Amino acid sequence: QAQLVESGGGLVQPGGSLRLSCAASGFTLDYYAIGWFRQAPGKEREGVSCISSDDGTYYADSVKGRFTISRDNAKKKVYLQMNNLKPEDTGNYYCVAGELYRLCVLKKIDENRDYWGQGTQVTVSP
Repeated sequence: QAQLVESGGGLVQPGGSLRLSCAASGFTLDYYAIGWFRQAPGKEREGVSCISSDDGTYYADSVKGRFTISRDNAKKKVYLQMNNLKPEDTGNYYCVAGELYRLCVLKKIDENRDYWGQGTQVTVSP
């Protein structure tokens, strides 16, 4: 019964901020890398950010300097702080637990091995 549940999305104006949360249950989070991905209609799925088991971080060029990823293994949660949001940040954001190199460097999800949730919607509009 491994499960990931995302929360914290919403409707914000350009320049606004949101903090997304990813809550894990049914498995030990400590040794997994966790990635945040986003999907919008008409656009490819994009790897936004990633964090390793020892807190190494990765960011897409489009969000560097604006987004910050962090984790709290004791609470079994991962966070994505999003500042200075832009309309192009709009999409469904979901978290994925998997292997570091594939998830954070290759930015590829293995549906047979990784855990992921249903996502939380982020809409950035004037």
